[in-house]
Amino acid sequence: MPAPLIIAVPKGRILAEALPLLERAGVRPEPAFSDEDSRALRFRTDTPAIELIRVRAFDVATFVAHGAAQLGIVGSDVLAEFSYSELYAPVDLGIGHCRLSVAEPADMAATDDPRGWSHVRVATKYPHVTRTHFAARGVQAETVKLNGAMELAPTLGLAPRIVDLVSSGRTLRENGLVEVEVIAEVTSRLVVNRAAMKTRGDVVPLVDAFRRAVAPTPFVSSAVEKREGTHAHPLLD
Repeated sequence: MPAPLIIAVPKGRILAEALPLLERAGVRPEPAFSDEDSRALRFRTDTPAIELIRVRAFDVATFVAHGAAQLGIVGSDVLAEFSYSELYAPVDLGIGHCRLSVAEPADMAATDDPRGWSHVRVATKYPHVTRTHFAARGVQAETVKLNGAMELAPTLGLAPRIVDLVSSGRTLRENGLVEVEVIAEVTSRLVVNRAAMKTRGDVVPLVDAFRRAVAPTPFVSSAVEKREGTHAHPLLD
């Protein structure tokens, strides 16, 4: 009996949006999967050939890129930060809408003009994306890597600016920060391990099930894409 397909799903706010999508794709997890208090990380579904793992959002891409999971749900921000060549991102799932933005203290922003920047010091968990973005504008970016509590960096003198995900903007406002520049709009994507897509016959039908779950309209089958070598889905639009 072949090993089950593993789908990596991020913990946190995306989980609630991912559950209905999984069910529309025919993947119905055991009840414990939606229990955020559960310490379990691996879960069965009503299809014995498919299992789910629940991991940190930044780790989904790593699990899939290295073949520990065959598919995953991951933000385009993470894909852009790591740029794994082993990943194929065939479906924009249309969930997890937010934006990756530059923010700074409101009093600084009142007199600041981003067009005049030549050097910036930024706290972020996206050092690659941040440096790439500013380099394209001819701005030298010095990054301070943080994994959380980004909003503290300006008030404690660690870095005057941050680059982080923004949804409603409430966290920024409550910490005296404002957005001054949007780097990219972010959504969650279905990602697939390229080797698994070529060697496992059960991957393509599942990818197509996610396509139908997102947009129940005629679509180009992943089998056709695989045969024709289509790579029309950028990791970060």
